[in-house]
Amino acid sequence: MRVVFADYGAGNLGSVAAAFSRAGAAPSITVDPAEVREAPLAVIAGVGHVESAARGLELNGLDEAILDRVTAGRPVLGICVGMQLLFGASDEGGTGMEILAGPVRRVQATRVPHMGWNTLAVTQAADLVDGLEGEDVYFAHSYAVEPADDDVVVAVADHGGRIVAAVQRGAVAGVQFHPERSARAGARILENALAWSRSV
Repeated sequence: MRVVFADYGAGNLGSVAAAFSRAGAAPSITVDPAEVREAPLAVIAGVGHVESAARGLELNGLDEAILDRVTAGRPVLGICVGMQLLFGASDEGGTGMEILAGPVRRVQATRVPHMGWNTLAVTQAADLVDGLEGEDVYFAHSYAVEPADDDVVVAVADHGGRIVAAVQRGAVAGVQFHPERSARAGARILENALAWSRSV
């Protein structure tokens, strides 16, 4: 299955693409909006700042391609800052694409950034998090989404309070943690994402 990464200039797309390859996908990284618009699954992944990431998407019209996909009901997966880009204004500066309602807030915890392994608690049944209750995944972030509608939240973790770890609604999904660094659980997430993208 072909998976296309919207290249907004993040440095770690290669490692995420390699993880998708291990999960059985055929990944490619592109700045071509037509490729992003038409791929079976489009992924926004990487690390960094919401504002600079949003500008990177806008530079080549990738934001519009992603919004076109959402309108057409075609699957989009956000990973780490890619998940934050699905939401609205960020305390870090800048605004995402507002595909899902809610802000991005600085993590309120003693230790920030939140870096390391945390246990997932699945909050409702969803394709993306199937089989992942109680699994440990790897986080590296200082900001997290606060969805206006809690019904989009499918998994959380605890780090000095609730961290929204995964969201899913229709053809839009996201994870705050790094699947490519999350060993067995990360591989399961990517396999789930591929299965989910075929079903929507």
